[in-house]
Amino acid sequence: MASLNKVMIIGRLGRDPELRYSQSGAAICNLNVATDESYTDKQGQRVEQTEWHRVAVFSRQAELCANYLHKGSLVYVEGSLQTRKWQDKDGSDRYTTEIKALRVQFLDPKGASQGGYDAPQAQQAPARQAAPAKGGNRRQQYQGPPADEDLGPAFPSEASGMDDVPF
Repeated sequence: MASLNKVMIIGRLGRDPELRYSQSGAAICNLNVATDESYTDKQGQRVEQTEWHRVAVFSRQAELCANYLHKGSLVYVEGSLQTRKWQDKDGSDRYTTEIKALRVQFLDPKGASQGGYDAPQAQQAPARQAAPAKGGNRRQQYQGPPADEDLGPAFPSEASGMDDVPF
């Protein structure tokens, strides 16, 4: 029997991207992306629900995300779900389910990026293996996310200061 593991989301970053490098020098960028869903309950009240997604981006695409995205950026992410095991400070096994990104596309209008510079023309990069970093290029070894991490504001509109979020 065939199986399919594919995820596609559009959402806003709840915090700035976190770029790290593996022991072999491969770039890894972690994103926290919020998606919103709203519906009307049985009492006629509008209910808004936010889902937070952990996203791991690799290689050159990871570096592009770290350089051009910021808290509040609107992104399209395509990839697959992956659960990985890691150990916390106490040596206890922990599990994290995240989206392993194959494609990240920047959706904010050109010129809307923070810091006064435009996002690159090529908004996505093909996933490919990065060459190991030499010496001082390694920023920090990837240890997995902290168990009690704060994922930022509840709604993408709070993260970016925008009241007119399109979803």
